[in-house]
Amino acid sequence: MFVVAHFVYCWTHFLFRYFQHYCTCPMIYSDQKCDLKSGPDFNPTIDPIKIFCALTVQFLCVQLLRLSDQVFPCQTICCCISGFKCLVRALRERTSPVSQSQYSSQIVIVLLLFTCPQVCGISLPLPPKKLIGNMDREFIAERQRGLQTYLDSITQHPLLSNSLTVKKFLDPSNYSANYTEIALQQVSMFFRSDPKWEVLEPLRDMGWRIRKKYFLVKNKELPKEKYLLSWVSGTAAAPLGPPMFGQYSTSCLPQTPYLCPLVFSNLSESSALLIRPFSESGCLRDHICKVKPRDSYLKKYCNPKRSQGLELEQIKLYGRQILEGLKLLHDNGMFFGHLHTSNVMVEDDVCQLLEVENGILGVPSMLRATFSQLRKINTTESIDVFCFGHSLYEMTYGRPPDSVPVDQFPAGPHTSVVSVLESILSSEACKSGMPSVSALIQTPLFIDVRLKQSEKLQIKVPSKLKEALRAAKEKLEKRLQEEQKLLHHHRRLTRAQSHHSSEEEKKRRKILARKKSRQTNVEHKEDISVPNSNNSGR
Repeated sequence: MFVVAHFVYCWTHFLFRYFQHYCTCPMIYSDQKCDLKSGPDFNPTIDPIKIFCALTVQFLCVQLLRLSDQVFPCQTICCCISGFKCLVRALRERTSPVSQSQYSSQIVIVLLLFTCPQVCGISLPLPPKKLIGNMDREFIAERQRGLQTYLDSITQHPLLSNSLTVKKFLDPSNYSANYTEIALQQVSMFFRSDPKWEVLEPLRDMGWRIRKKYFLVKNKELPKEKYLLSWVSGTAAAPLGPPMFGQYSTSCLPQTPYLCPLVFSNLSESSALLIRPFSESGCLRDHICKVKPRDSYLKKYCNPKRSQGLELEQIKLYGRQILEGLKLLHDNGMFFGHLHTSNVMVEDDVCQLLEVENGILGVPSMLRATFSQLRKINTTESIDVFCFGHSLYEMTYGRPPDSVPVDQFPAGPHTSVVSVLESILSSEACKSGMPSVSALIQTPLFIDVRLKQSEKLQIKVPSKLKEALRAAKEKLEKRLQEEQKLLHHHRRLTRAQSHHSSEEEKKRRKILARKKSRQTNVEHKEDISVPNSNNSGR
């Protein structure tokens, strides 16, 4: 198979080079735009051999994709396909000028969209295809329905739907920026002003955020220690928090056992650069899924093969430590809002909350789309409790819940955890409200857990920062409540429209219309009969 594949690759490469130098439309393969014009002046002389070569390139490219997606460089395949597509479209339509780079980027995005589930280990069915009769109207309609089902499956997946490939495919104009290059430029500028830091390697696709990039760095003064540098970008519509937050960010995250400290932070309205210690053991989700911390998050978490829930003692210990970290934040007027198992670092059986500054920066939460639909979750404290229940479910069953609220909990090995999960994730809890962090600590599941840190913890927050945090907290809650009202109104409108367009409602309206029409006819006849009776009396 490899010999055949190598022959196909060489022959395709030769034909593409032939196209590039001898085709009648050389502008198509340059960086400039194609200048083909429509009208009577357009009279290309196309050699039949070149048309045969074009069709051969198309066929061989398809065979390349069928044989293997790892034997050949993806750029060469994409280049062949993009060149063929650009040539065929320019010769067939002869309308608007099209550049090769535009077609090349589109083909690359489509290829990545189809290979993304394969990288994640997810099997999604593609619609059938055939060589003869592939232009029939019924076959094209069937292919369209199959591709739509394929795309719906991707957009409904919680991790795939947030990937950059899917975002670029659905909305290329708003996701055209290369944030990796922007991050490298800004990190390089920072290192020029502070030369004690050095980049060891970029950690590509380590997190799910599109506008957040990670780098493994070291301090030249402490060469044996490794640190994690995270760079996050804001947008014009949603800038990051005020610069004053960066001044006190290191003081707000002290060396407490349940909050991961920041070694350095540099914050502006357009971006933030943060450095914290790097843990080789990984986060809590890495322990649950049994994966390596440095791998891509899609490869690690989309379809983990060895995912397994934790032991009861670990659930009790880790859960109590997470609750203590949340209580420490709430008691000092701070808020988190970004709790999930990827934001909990585990080091020597001690859990530390990561990315605590996300609430201050104002970036959206991973679970925002879920708790925005629950009107009783309208405060920062209730958001943290809801996120804790989501994480506790994943610690128990080895995977996050498919949907919330959850009324039927799977038969798990730890029945004592179910009562706590019901108080947070059940329909009744989502309608009545979340319990407090202090109430969860007093439950039988966590009250008897012995912690190494026995003294009372506290954070020294400056008074100016307290006022700013209080104002930010009020704005966040107000915006969340407004979004929940809009979603509630939209759901009511959708239910009314679906009820109005249902078959039963249509039949009921037809019956009412017939009754009204009959009643109108009867009244009309009575109105006509009254004047006739008056005339007959005269």
